[in-house]
Amino acid sequence: MGQVVRIVELEEFLIWLAVERGRVPSTIAAYRRDIVAFLDWLESVGERFLSAEQRDITAYVAHLKDSDLAPASVARATVAVRSFFRFLAAEELIQIDPGASVEVPTVPRGLPKALTLQQVESLLASPVGDDPAAYRDRAILEVLYGCGLRIGELVGLSDVDVDLEGELLRVFGKGRRERIVPLGGPASEALAQWMSGVGRKAVLDLRRDQGSAEPAVFLSTGGIKRGRRISRQGAWLVVRGHGERVGLGSELTPHVLRHSCATHMLENGADIRYVQELLGHRSISSTQIYTARREEEIRRIYDRSHPRAETLLQDK
Repeated sequence: MGQVVRIVELEEFLIWLAVERGRVPSTIAAYRRDIVAFLDWLESVGERFLSAEQRDITAYVAHLKDSDLAPASVARATVAVRSFFRFLAAEELIQIDPGASVEVPTVPRGLPKALTLQQVESLLASPVGDDPAAYRDRAILEVLYGCGLRIGELVGLSDVDVDLEGELLRVFGKGRRERIVPLGGPASEALAQWMSGVGRKAVLDLRRDQGSAEPAVFLSTGGIKRGRRISRQGAWLVVRGHGERVGLGSELTPHVLRHSCATHMLENGADIRYVQELLGHRSISSTQIYTARREEEIRRIYDRSHPRAETLLQDK
């Protein structure tokens, strides 16, 4: 009986996340996994979630740390559990929120990876040919780098979100927050070519189901999913495939292109507030991490080239 109640409360929480907080399906799925893992652990130690205390959550966080999980995974799971109990308390299903005073573990912030301009040019030149897949892949790479989109934002684009004449994209980011992103010349050209009769339309004409309209911008170009919205994994594989083709291998992910977009703009003098708006960061602190790479590079150049650098360092 407890298992049934547990599932009901969890489903209510997940519905609340979707409806009231606007969380996307991938985020909701991650919350589900993290909370189910916590509830399973709680049962394994003989505790009930409706009577859980702060010490139970703290013990679980310690358990996760001892399991050699990445710090980001431990922090994400802690946030999910805290959010769940906050919901239960707000709905008066429990009297006291046991997670209110549980601190979220800090995550070491490493510098984001960024490609060199030469690597970017090599990657963007990788898709060759005049078939729909080549047109699509070229547009995916150009838009990811040119607009700094997240992979979920890219695959979520629909035809009504594209203004080729105005060279603009309407993008829905985390929490379904809407923003308008400019399309640079190469990205606009690549996207226009993909959206034309030789690209996207050609794929739609070949799909099995001709009866329903497909609004997605980026589509699968082969197999049983031809003509359907490309998945996050599918777009990720497009990026990885071309990365391997030009020798980038495991260094390249869709997020590296987003990092590269931000880093290159800041290195060329873009105002950090503009980059924040372009990337859809709610807080400026999320964007400031990109400036650290620039400052480190300036420090290395100074140490290597200034005649007084070595003396100054020795004097410290």
